Amino acid sequence: MLNKIIDFSVRNKLIIGLLVLALIGIGIYQVGKLPIDAVPDITDNQVQVITVAPSYGALDIERQVTFPIEQVCNNIAGLKLIRSFSRFGLSLVTIVFQDDVDIYWARQQVSERLQQVQNQIPKGIGIPELGPISTGLGEIYQYVVRAKKGYARKYNSMELRTIQDWIIRRQLLGVKGVAEVSSFGGKLKQFEIAIDPNKLNALGISIDDVFQALEKNNQNTGGAYIEKGPTVLYIRSEGLLKKIEDIQQIAIEKTGLQTPLYLRDVADIRIGYATRYGAMCYNDEGEVSGGIVMMLKGANSSKVIKEVKQRIEEIQKTLPKGVVIEPFLDRTKMVNNAISTVEKNLLEGALIVVFILVIFLGNLRAGFLVASVIPLAMLFAICLMNLFGVSGNLMSLGALDFGLIVDGAVIIVESVMHYIWHNQKYQKQQAMNQSQMDSLVTTSAKKMMNSAVFGQLVILIVYLPIFTLEGIEGKMFKPMAQTVAFALLGAFILSLTYIPMMTTLVLSHKSKHAKNFSDRMMEKLEYLFSRKLLQLIRIHRWLLVGVFLAFMFSVILLLKSGGEFIPALEEGDFAVDTRVLIGSNLNTTIAYTQKAAHILKQRFPEVEKVVTKIGSGEVPTDPMPMEASDMMVILKDKSEWSSAKTFPELEEKMGKALEEIPGITAGFQFPVQMRFNELMTGARQDVVCKIYGENLDTLSKYAEQLSRLIRSIQGTENLYLESVLGMPQLEIQYKRAMLAQYHVSVEAANRAVHTAFAGQSAGLFFEDEKRFDIVVRMAGEKKSNLNDIRNMLISCSNGNQIPLQVVADVSIKNGINQIQRESARRRIVVGFNIKDRDVQRVVEELKHSPIKSSFYHQAILLPSGARLKTSSKPKNAYP
Repeated sequence: MLNKIIDFSVRNKLIIGLLVLALIGIGIYQVGKLPIDAVPDITDNQVQVITVAPSYGALDIERQVTFPIEQVCNNIAGLKLIRSFSRFGLSLVTIVFQDDVDIYWARQQVSERLQQVQNQIPKGIGIPELGPISTGLGEIYQYVVRAKKGYARKYNSMELRTIQDWIIRRQLLGVKGVAEVSSFGGKLKQFEIAIDPNKLNALGISIDDVFQALEKNNQNTGGAYIEKGPTVLYIRSEGLLKKIEDIQQIAIEKTGLQTPLYLRDVADIRIGYATRYGAMCYNDEGEVSGGIVMMLKGANSSKVIKEVKQRIEEIQKTLPKGVVIEPFLDRTKMVNNAISTVEKNLLEGALIVVFILVIFLGNLRAGFLVASVIPLAMLFAICLMNLFGVSGNLMSLGALDFGLIVDGAVIIVESVMHYIWHNQKYQKQQAMNQSQMDSLVTTSAKKMMNSAVFGQLVILIVYLPIFTLEGIEGKMFKPMAQTVAFALLGAFILSLTYIPMMTTLVLSHKSKHAKNFSDRMMEKLEYLFSRKLLQLIRIHRWLLVGVFLAFMFSVILLLKSGGEFIPALEEGDFAVDTRVLIGSNLNTTIAYTQKAAHILKQRFPEVEKVVTKIGSGEVPTDPMPMEASDMMVILKDKSEWSSAKTFPELEEKMGKALEEIPGITAGFQFPVQMRFNELMTGARQDVVCKIYGENLDTLSKYAEQLSRLIRSIQGTENLYLESVLGMPQLEIQYKRAMLAQYHVSVEAANRAVHTAFAGQSAGLFFEDEKRFDIVVRMAGEKKSNLNDIRNMLISCSNGNQIPLQVVADVSIKNGINQIQRESARRRIVVGFNIKDRDVQRVVEELKHSPIKSSFYHQAILLPSGARLKTSSKPKNAYP
C-alpha cells in the first residue's frame, strides 16, 4: 500500500502539488479560525443554580432553599457531584456532570427539577435561577466605569452604576459569544420610601397601609377604544408615577380622617439605593462601578474579546462626558504572553532544526526541503485541531517537537542522496535525466519507508497513555497528545507523497559529488564512534554494571523528587485574596483595602493599577462575604520592573508591605489560577482539606486543630480557615403565646420586619427606558438603635398596633456565617498555598501528620460520621 502511494506521488507530480497548495490554502484559512487561549479549559462540566434571598440567614437558606434543590437534582443522569454554598441572602448550588454530558441537556434537566422544587421553597424567599453558561476561563474581560479627573463630583457611584446597567451592560450582552455581563460595585438606584416609625405610631397607621397605598396608586390601564367618525380613539390611563412629587402626593387610606393623609406626612421620599453586598474600588481613589464579561462555553476567546473591545469603543462614544470605561483584566494579556512564548520556542526550534539538517545533510536544498515539512505538518495539525475542537494554547502548540515531525522526511531524503552519490549504475553519467531520477527516488523511498513508519509509530505509542487520562488531567494533557498526533500524521502523509515528489524536482541530478564539510565531519564522527564502540565492547561486563548502577541511582532520585500537577502559569498580574475580621461591614472592608491599595500603588512602581472587588457582584457565581475581597494588582511589563526580578520575589515584598496594616490577611495568586482552584475544589487555595460532618460546632473545632497542624508543616502559607460561626446577628425570637394573645401571625410579623429593614418593592418607577424599584423600608437613622427595632409597630388583626418587643425577644447573638455542602453533607474547608516546596510532598506529609506529628502527639480523632479529605490541583492527582 505504501509503495503504491509513493509510485503514484512520483508519477503524478501535478496532482500532489495541487493537493499541497490546497493544504496551504485551507490551513491558512483554518489558522484564523483556531481558538487561541493561554491554557486548556479544565473546568468541570457544571450548572450553577443561584438563589438570592436578601432577608434570610445562612441556616434558613440551607434548610429552605439549598437542601431542596440538592435533593431534587440528586438523581439526574450523568451527575458527578453537587456542591453548595449557603450564606446570608444567597444560595449557590453547583451541579457537576460527567464530561460527556451535553451542557444544554444538563441545564434543561436542572431547569425541569427547579420547577418541581418551587412548591417546597416558601413563597417570597427567592427564585432559583440558572447561572450563565460559562467556565473558569469564562471571565475574559473585566473593566471599571469611572469618572475622569475633574468629573468625580459630577458622577457618584450610583450614577456610574446606572450607566453600567442601562448603557454598557445591555449593549455588551449583544456581542456574539458573551454569556453574561455581571455588574459589580456602585449603588443600585432605587426610589426609597423611608418610613418614620414615630409618625406611624402617632397617626395610628402601619407599614402595611403604606405598602398598599403605593400598590394601588402606580398603574396604567386601557379602555379599548371608542369610535369617532370614521376613526377610532384608543383609551389608556396614565397612572404611573413620573416624579418624586407624584409619590409624595399618594394618599394613605385611614378612616376617621377628614383631611387626606399623604405619604410625605409619614415618610421621607428620596432617591436611595439597594442593600449592598459588594463594592468596587479603583486604586486608592474610592468607589467606582464596573462589570465582568463572561464568555459562552466553547466560544473562541480571542474572537469574543476582539468583538467586546470593538463594542466597548463604540459604547465609549455614547457615554456622558467625563465617564470612561477602563479595562483592568483582559484575557488577551495572558494569552499574548503564552502565545508569544510558544511562537518564540517554535521559531527557535525550527531554526535549530533547519541549521542541523543543513549541516549534517551537507546539502542546502535537502535541508530546506526537509524543513518545509514543518509548516505543512503544522497546517495539517491545525485543520484537525479545529475539526476535533482542540484550542491553540501553551499545552497544545507548545508540545510540538520539530525534530519528531521531520524524522520520516530526513530518512527518505538522506537515503535518496546516498543512492545518487553511491549508485554505480549512474556513476558514468554526468547527470541523471528526470526518468532516472524518478526511478531512483521511488526505489530508495520504498526501501526506507518501513524504517520511517516504524520510527513514527514508536513516537505515537509514547503518547498513547496520555489519551487514557480522565477528568482534569485529561483536559490538561490530552490537547498536547492530540496536537502531536495530528502533526505526526500530517508529517507521515507528507513523507509518503510530498517528499518523494519534491525530491525528484529539488535535489541535484548530478551523479558525481565532491566531499564537503559535512562529509568530512561525518567521517570523523564515524571513526570516533567505531573506535569507542570497540573499546566498550571489550569491557562489556563493567559497562553493564555501570548502566545498572546509573539506573538505580536515577530511580532513587525519582522516588525522592516531589510532584506537582503543573507549574503555575505567570499570568502577568496578581489576584490578592484579602480578608478582614469576620462580620465587618462594607465600609470597613473598603477602608482597609484602600489602605492596602495605597501602599501597593505608592511603594511599588511595577503596579499600574489596583482594582478591588469586595463581596459579590450582580451575578454571584463567585460569592464572597463583605469582609473578603479580590485585589486585582495589574502590573507593568516585566522589563519595566525595578523592585523585583521575579513574581515570587515581588509577591514576598508586597506581602511584607501589607503586613503593616493590622487586621488584614492577604494571599497572592494569579487571577485564572485562583478561579480554577475555586471551581475544581470549591476553594481558592492550592491545597484544600475538607472535613465532613453534621454539627457545625464540631466541624469548627476540628478545623481549628487541623489548621494548627498545617502551620507546623514547612512550605505552607496563606492559611485559610473557613469561618462558619461567629457572625454577629440581630435575632428576633417570637413568643408564641403573646402572638396568639394579640392575634398576630408569624407571617404578618415577618412581613413587617422584612418590609421595614430589607425593604420590599412596591412597584416600578420608569425613567424613559430605565426601570427602578420603589422600595418601602424604615429610615436608616431609625433602625440603627436596638430600641428602635424593639419599638417597631406590628399590626394586629383588629387594627391595633403593638411594639415588636411585646411579641418577640430582640437580641444580638453570634450566629452562622456560612454553610458549605458537598455530596449532600456539610463540610468545612481549611486551605493553604504552597511556597518553596512541591504539592505532593506537602500533601503526603499532611496526610500522615495527624498520626506521626510531634505537634499533637496524637491523632485528630474525628467524631462518628465525620471524615477528612484532602484535595489539591487537580483533586485526582494525589489520592
